[in-house]
Amino acid sequence: MLNPEILVELKNSLQEEHDKLVGELTAFAKPGLVKDDWVSKFPKFESEENYSHAQKEEEADEVEEYEARLATEHSLESRLLEVKNALERVRTSQYGICRKCGKEISLDRLKANPAAEYHVEHQSQNI
Repeated sequence: MLNPEILVELKNSLQEEHDKLVGELTAFAKPGLVKDDWVSKFPKFESEENYSHAQKEEEADEVEEYEARLATEHSLESRLLEVKNALERVRTSQYGICRKCGKEISLDRLKANPAAEYHVEHQSQNI
């Protein structure tokens, strides 16, 4: 069983990470219609009046930027879900318990990754 002070420390760490992730996502995405889904905003660069070669390049840059945003969104969204799930486990007193074997996850592992759901041995089996 985790020491209550350590549990509070880990919960605070999770909450700080949650807030940071939401802030990062908000910079280029908005919450979608589906729970825990975010939708990247399509970037719009300055456009010229004439449809020219420069404008075609600009549109290509917009698509490239959008693709980069999608990859970043997916990564941040996945981590945010892990953090939210960990906060829920704290709330339901299931935090720090391996979801595979039911034994306590080591404190070192939880300090390294407060959102960990599994022992190191079981993590690779659940990716």
